[in-house]
Amino acid sequence: MDPLEATHHLRKVDPRFNHLIDTHGPPDIQRTRNTFKSLVHTIIYQQLSGKVASVIYKRFLNLFPTSHFPTPKQVRQVSIVKLQTAGLSIQKATTIHELSDQYIQGNIRPRRFRYMNTDEITHMLTKVKGIGPWTASIFLMFALNYPDILPTGDLGIRKGVQKLCNLSQLPEHKTILQIGEPWRPFRTAASWYLWRLLETRP
Repeated sequence: MDPLEATHHLRKVDPRFNHLIDTHGPPDIQRTRNTFKSLVHTIIYQQLSGKVASVIYKRFLNLFPTSHFPTPKQVRQVSIVKLQTAGLSIQKATTIHELSDQYIQGNIRPRRFRYMNTDEITHMLTKVKGIGPWTASIFLMFALNYPDILPTGDLGIRKGVQKLCNLSQLPEHKTILQIGEPWRPFRTAASWYLWRLLETRP
């Protein structure tokens, strides 16, 4: 995704983004090299505040005596019980184990991602128990830098759209898609600004 092209498009089709773009600049979203790391990070951060998730993530890393992020094999060698000592729930620890298995067995191959569309990647990832559409969307946005992702089920996105459009209640999936239609093909950037909108005072 070209950040400048994205901001130019959003300014043109929806001036409500102008102040956000002026305040925060172009969206800071860069493709990652380590997809396993990105997925584990996203799983740990699911349904937690950033502060709590950050502590658990650091404790998770401290389980591995290496300066680099652990490989799927290294993670798989650590028991679920020991993963829980970092603060992970049994569900998240199990999901991380199953994700490791998929990498080890070759069912998830990062080199394939560039040849797959978003639906194919989502289908591949959601085969892992504990990884749902939200996790897949966040991965597509922040790990693979897909430019046109709009995670309508994300509470932050729903609140952001509500605030941007001065809606009386949280919008549902269909409403968000309708509102966000003009933002194509840069709905990832729009989502980034909606999250930034929640960081600003009313």
